[in-house]
Amino acid sequence: MTVLAIKTLVSTGRNGVGAFILQCKKMDFHYCDWAGSSKGMNGFIKSALPEFAAAHPQIEITVSPRPSKHPVIIGHYINGNQKSICVRNLEPLQILKKVELLRDASGQKLKKVRKPVQSINDSVRGVWSPYHGEGMKV
Repeated sequence: MTVLAIKTLVSTGRNGVGAFILQCKKMDFHYCDWAGSSKGMNGFIKSALPEFAAAHPQIEITVSPRPSKHPVIIGHYINGNQKSICVRNLEPLQILKKVELLRDASGQKLKKVRKPVQSINDSVRGVWSPYHGEGMKV
């Protein structure tokens, strides 16, 4: 009896395995020139934003003034959603953490996790219940 190889792949790649696409496509930085709440944002724009932009050329970055308003960072994602974070009275290092949070986000709405594991394939064993089988004898 000879052994034959399987002609089709048992497992197919899903969800872009092997290729990573950053979900954040654009970031808007809004600030005020004279307001005290934008002091950290102005320092971030002058010091850390050029380094961040050079490290992430795939993200479009726009900087625009918003007079008499608190500073805001808005992230636009490839699924069409956007998330905004108000960064009033934050230091430039704290603002960098918020920018990285927006960069790493998926753009999905936050939802309650009912099952910690999500899978396309159903379980082979089925759903376990203490009422299946013969039960334990005490």
